[in-house]
Amino acid sequence: MNKKTESLDNYLENHYIHKSNWLRAAVLGANDGILSTSSLAIGIATASHMRGPIILATLAGLVAGALSMAAGEYVSVSSQTDVEKADIEREKKELKDMPEIELQRFAEIYEKRGLQKSTALTVAKELSKRDALGAHIRDELGINEISQAKPIQAAFASGTAFTVGGILPLFVSLFLPLETIEYSLYGFALFFLIILGAVAAKTGGSSVRKAIIRITFWGTVAMGLTAFVGYLFNVNAVQ
Repeated sequence: MNKKTESLDNYLENHYIHKSNWLRAAVLGANDGILSTSSLAIGIATASHMRGPIILATLAGLVAGALSMAAGEYVSVSSQTDVEKADIEREKKELKDMPEIELQRFAEIYEKRGLQKSTALTVAKELSKRDALGAHIRDELGINEISQAKPIQAAFASGTAFTVGGILPLFVSLFLPLETIEYSLYGFALFFLIILGAVAAKTGGSSVRKAIIRITFWGTVAMGLTAFVGYLFNVNAVQ
């Protein structure tokens, strides 16, 4: 491998868009796992000062949430896949039925990107000779290997990440003192969320500070509102 090839490989590795599909699903799953199970545990903890209901609610939320996230992600991304497949089939038919019109449309795409009309037509012809359908899918429909929907990958990443995120507050509910369990859950949840936000931002090449502020603010709002609901229905006060 020569220096020019190595330089190109290093340049491509410095971009993060190829990670966007699985990273989005994984971050969403882990964030939801931490936040929803912690919020649920906090809500139960403020309503009843017994460890059993807290653990049961947290475990139930963990299992239900992981399955829901995986199923929801699979259905959502599968719907996107169906749309992509329908568009590809439509494009394939148009290329067969009206190749000249499709060639002109294809050339117009490159004209709009700044090429002269004759150059755009030449580029369209050259690309069409090699793989007309592939070229149209990429440049006309905007579908490529990076953006293409992958239902199984998204479902697995989301469900697994939710499980990992949800296990953390479950451990807090199991082992930390019951007297201050609400505050422990809140503190550890924020700590986990901050780590998640920093790791996700670092992996995606975005601002770590913005990610931490965003995830901390909305995490506090969610857990605070859930705690308020728990206090409103405090079963200890009723007994």
